[in-house]
Amino acid sequence: MADMTRVESILEGHPAAGRDHLIPILQEIQEAEGYLSREAITRVGEALHLPASKIFGVATFYNMFRFQPKGVHHVMVCRGTACHVKGSKRVLDQVTRTLRIEPGQTTRDGQFSLEVVACMGACGLAPVVNINGQFHAKATPLKLQRILDACREQELSHV
Repeated sequence: MADMTRVESILEGHPAAGRDHLIPILQEIQEAEGYLSREAITRVGEALHLPASKIFGVATFYNMFRFQPKGVHHVMVCRGTACHVKGSKRVLDQVTRTLRIEPGQTTRDGQFSLEVVACMGACGLAPVVNINGQFHAKATPLKLQRILDACREQELSHV
């Protein structure tokens, strides 16, 4: 659930805001909260005198917005041209099978979230997967399976 105190603080920073302030407000909320919650979207709608459905429609148009919190392990799979040619679809399929989530989702236990990105700018290392800021070059389905298993083991050892 969102910290509505931070949402209110962000809205206070935009007095008399209109619909032209919508994207910057949503960006600030996501930066503060990590994602856009239903409560935050509803509150922004009230503040800007816009229906929540309109705000949600705008936010879903842009792939930069998330509607679920990131997992402890945030997995980003590059699907840029070089990564695509080098097999990133197979890698993505392995991740979705292993984690049982689709891009944009977070596992029920909050341990993993999955995001597909257009390009990470590491084309010479294709296909590339980034987990919590660490790049994994020349990713294969088997390599990713081992990395995800290691992440799970790491979490179990901290329990």
